[in-house]
Amino acid sequence: MFERFTTSAREVVRGAVRHAEDTGADTVGEAELLLALLDRTDGDRKGGSATGGNRTEDPGGNRTEDPGGRKDRSRTRGGRKGSPAAEVLTALGAHGRRASIERALAEVRRRGGITGADAEALAGLGIDVDEIVARVEEAHGVGALAAAGSTPGATPGPTAGSASARALRRGRRPPRRPFSREAKSVLERSLRIALARGDKYIGDEHLLLALTARPGIAAHVLADHDVTYIQVERALTARATKG
Repeated sequence: MFERFTTSAREVVRGAVRHAEDTGADTVGEAELLLALLDRTDGDRKGGSATGGNRTEDPGGNRTEDPGGRKDRSRTRGGRKGSPAAEVLTALGAHGRRASIERALAEVRRRGGITGADAEALAGLGIDVDEIVARVEEAHGVGALAAAGSTPGATPGPTAGSASARALRRGRRPPRRPFSREAKSVLERSLRIALARGDKYIGDEHLLLALTARPGIAAHVLADHDVTYIQVERALTARATKG
């Protein structure tokens, strides 16, 4: 499936891995994919476009493999027209609200994966999630409920019990971070969405649609910031209409 990915989509995947590495997470999750997509709105500040291989531009404005033998000349930081997902996220205001999105993801992690919507639903049943989290942290330390690798927000660096930390203590290179079940589902869903739209490639726009298509950490946080599947789809249609 990865061979169908455009340069922009590949950079999102690589960027997600880098976000996981920055926090010492053992797995790459939905939140890391979302942050990597937001990185695209900053002119690829997390390392720019991928290089190497022979690529050409696809109809979505991304770059794909090109058998012609020409070297990839992806856009530089702050350069040419952005990727589809970057333009959509910027148009929907997510770029300007990145700090708020990051805080929301960090809070979800602190609550052990419970989203704001989940917390509200539990509050209706008389369960105060924040009070429970506070009690757990009082007994076991701040971030005790944060599952390793769920979302960013913790102090960068491997957590004490993580596989990365164990590898570092033994003088070995940290193991390659696998994608979580949820993240794998997003990648698989992006392929189905691309096929349904009649696209022969998987771009970062398909990854964004896949993140918002089903309930999950990324979808809930984006919805709280007025970015939904329907809005993304409409923005992509408007973008295509403009040419």
